[in-house]
Amino acid sequence: MSPGRAEINIGEVLFNAVETLKKGGIIAYPTETFYGLGVKFDIEDSLKRLFEIKKRPEEKAIPLIIGNKELLHTLTSSINNKAMVLINRFWPGPLTLIFSARDNLSDYITAGTCTIAVRIPGESFALQLAKAAGFPITATSANPSGMPPALNVETVTKYFGDKIDLIIDGGHSPGGSPSTIVDVTGDDIKIVREGTIDRKQIATIA
Repeated sequence: MSPGRAEINIGEVLFNAVETLKKGGIIAYPTETFYGLGVKFDIEDSLKRLFEIKKRPEEKAIPLIIGNKELLHTLTSSINNKAMVLINRFWPGPLTLIFSARDNLSDYITAGTCTIAVRIPGESFALQLAKAAGFPITATSANPSGMPPALNVETVTKYFGDKIDLIIDGGHSPGGSPSTIVDVTGDDIKIVREGTIDRKQIATIA
């Protein structure tokens, strides 16, 4: 597949992006903070290529986005009550939850941790993409490991050249704080990274 930029109507953009993912391609797409790199969650060769172009250490797991909470059941069999409270309060939004992962998920996603990090993104192209796809998509930042995350397509192109199969041009992304990460694998929730949603907000809910 040759690299390209989609700057047409949103329906066609989403169709092209989803088809590229289904065929094993890597896409760059705007989120509510930075640009992300997406592949379909269950295509091993695509996941491997994603790690290679990012030069990402294999011990670092890759987070996923989904378009609806029903898709969680394809990723985990354990969703406790506190997790559901957080989901109902903060999804769609900047909250990444860590669940126990199903055994059939790739080690590229779990990094051997037996856990999976996932969220429904806030209002953005990323949310529209996740809803249109109907399957989980990787949401790792569009940058080689150790470099600043990309805020625009020019930076994505500078970083990766023709190694990306489709770049969705959403203009300059807003940047800002990353998502808050909360571990909900046990009875007591653990805040792994405080981001847009602060500890007090989490504490009042869970």
